[in-house]
Amino acid sequence: MTTMATDRKTPAPQPTPRGSEIRRHELAGFLRSRRERISPEQVGLPRGARRRTPGLRREEVAQLSAVGVTWYTWLEQARDIQVSVQVLDALARTLMLDAGERAHLFQLAGAIDPTPAASCPSVTPALRAMLRQLEPIPACVQNSRYDILAYNLTYGRLLGDLDAIPAEDRNCILLTYTNKDWQSSVVHLEETQRLMAARLRASMAGHLGEPAWKMLLKRLQTESPEFCENWERYEVVTARTKTKEFLNTHVGHLKLEHTDLWLGPEQGARMVTYTPADEKTRERLERLHDLARGATARA
Repeated sequence: MTTMATDRKTPAPQPTPRGSEIRRHELAGFLRSRRERISPEQVGLPRGARRRTPGLRREEVAQLSAVGVTWYTWLEQARDIQVSVQVLDALARTLMLDAGERAHLFQLAGAIDPTPAASCPSVTPALRAMLRQLEPIPACVQNSRYDILAYNLTYGRLLGDLDAIPAEDRNCILLTYTNKDWQSSVVHLEETQRLMAARLRASMAGHLGEPAWKMLLKRLQTESPEFCENWERYEVVTARTKTKEFLNTHVGHLKLEHTDLWLGPEQGARMVTYTPADEKTRERLERLHDLARGATARA
């Protein structure tokens, strides 16, 4: 008896999705989920009677992030397009991502977050201990972009509540131009704003192509007309020691001597200190430190 062979074709194996493709689809789903959880009212938009989309529409996210609608749509469709860190930063702020969500966004996009939201290797445990030992003198560590990388308790309450500000927003120039608590604490605000813009221009000369600097500049130009006006002056001022005056909401007027202590042979990261210029300020700083210590203990 002859057995006839059956002509069967073996199904061709399906291609395995590549890692980058998987990440794009994860990124698309993540953006979609974050967009749908934000109400129009949260970002100052009217809801309207015809709204069917839960949360924000794609075009609204694109508009708030200053990116093209088509481009953002492609991003949510997992298209193979390049995403700059400036756009990721804008999306993170529009979608109100917390620190963990922001880190997840950058990881899915295969990008490195250039903001100081993550820990900074130059801020060592020894340096943090030094900040604590300087109490009640307000002190912090800043980089050349004026990001606040670390600070002690007194500095954290000097111009408002710095602990309540997201790490990626802790930038002296940004806060001077956009944060109401910070602005109300600076006695000579207009002079300080003009000086900070001039310092940024001087510092930026050696970092013109770096994403983090471009992100900061774009954000300042988008959020502050006062910055745009001062930036167009093309003034340049290097860092210098000077007396500063603050009006603290808890202890009143403070007169402080500002000093930069550079942490390396090249001007970059530095410790900024504010020593009291008179006895009354010294007493008020001690009270401010006690208040900050008590608030931290309660928290």
